Amino acid sequence: MSRRKGGRSQSRFDHPREEELVPAAEAAALLGVKRATLYTYVSRGLVRCVPERGTKENRYVRSDLERLKARHDARAGHAAVASGALRWGEPVIDSSVSRVGAEGLAYRGHSAVALAVEGRGFEDVAELLWTGTLPAEPTRWPAPEPSLPPSELARLLPRGTPPVAALSALVPLLGARDALRFAAPPESEKARARRLLRQLAAWVCVAQAPGRVARALKEDTVAASLAFAWGTQVKRAPELLDRALVLCADHELNVSTFTARVTASSGADLYACVSAAMAALSGPRHGGSSDRVEALLAEVARPERAAAVVYERLRRGESVPGFGHPLYPDGDPRTPPLVEAARSVRPEAPGVRVAQAVVEVMREAGHPPPSVDFGLVMLAEALGLPPGAAATLFGVGRAAGWVAHVLEQREQGHLLRPRARYVEPPASVSGGRPPP
Repeated sequence: MSRRKGGRSQSRFDHPREEELVPAAEAAALLGVKRATLYTYVSRGLVRCVPERGTKENRYVRSDLERLKARHDARAGHAAVASGALRWGEPVIDSSVSRVGAEGLAYRGHSAVALAVEGRGFEDVAELLWTGTLPAEPTRWPAPEPSLPPSELARLLPRGTPPVAALSALVPLLGARDALRFAAPPESEKARARRLLRQLAAWVCVAQAPGRVARALKEDTVAASLAFAWGTQVKRAPELLDRALVLCADHELNVSTFTARVTASSGADLYACVSAAMAALSGPRHGGSSDRVEALLAEVARPERAAAVVYERLRRGESVPGFGHPLYPDGDPRTPPLVEAARSVRPEAPGVRVAQAVVEVMREAGHPPPSVDFGLVMLAEALGLPPGAAATLFGVGRAAGWVAHVLEQREQGHLLRPRARYVEPPASVSGGRPPP
């Protein structure tokens, strides 16, 4: 067994530093295949290899081999592996929409961070996710009319309803009014998705200011609709909201996206898939994480209180929301562009100053860098957006990815139906006496 150190490999397959490498015989044995099959996996990009210096032999990246074996075992019905795959484990679905790896986040092979900082519009990125092709010219989606009077929905919602909750109520109503939503062909579904995303952006204010919805729909872009609906006075708001939407557009099989795919596999219509995804998004461990960050910054209130609040939370054994990400041990690459945007437009905003102070305290305490949820809240503070705006921005952006995965799941055509690994219930549940 060998460990290769140093910089980039001379092979056409790059591998991170300190990756463990194994010879061909051991690699084939680990996978339970012949060498010819191993070489096929290499040619398909599933396993990376590097030449062994001074020989004609190659060495193979162990983490790639283990990942591939876990995928094969899960498909073969190995219960323990399949169970672990649902907990931040190996992929259980083949997808070409996005990829999360050591090099960061990529949409159909395009760096998500590069797309965002280069100023590509959210509509362009959505089309990339849906079609696999990045438009050569800026995309403009038609402005739809309100599908129902905004005042009707506003009357059903308490005035303080968070935007995500308002959109969760809106989507089923839009579906009920669309008689052609069932078993729609792909091109019709993409047109429906464009209208739906435009509606989501314009209706974020329906509980507080329903009169803005119709005017917000007339804006040129999704980002501009959001800026008008929320009434931000920052001139660069559409540009910076576009950046946030692009960074949130997809993230592989996160909770809400997996929910959308499972729903799509049942044959449900697009509105039902998006509604299911939004329900998953509302949880405090997913889209609701931004709400917890907002609550943290409200508790801190002033930059000079950051250390006291953070250390007291840590002393009580509580987590500090918005820091660290299981898929990015070296830091979430989506966060720096959001932090830079917030600091570039209104560094003096109280919320931005408080957020920056919390980041510095956490860094000094040796904790991981902030996640995208923290960056979204920081940008919302800089733009003067209402409470709940960060989670809503996350949801509107991620809707592009939901649609992409719904379309892909329909192409694959199979029902997503995991098996359960049965375990005996505890004695207290089954009616027996609990152990002493």
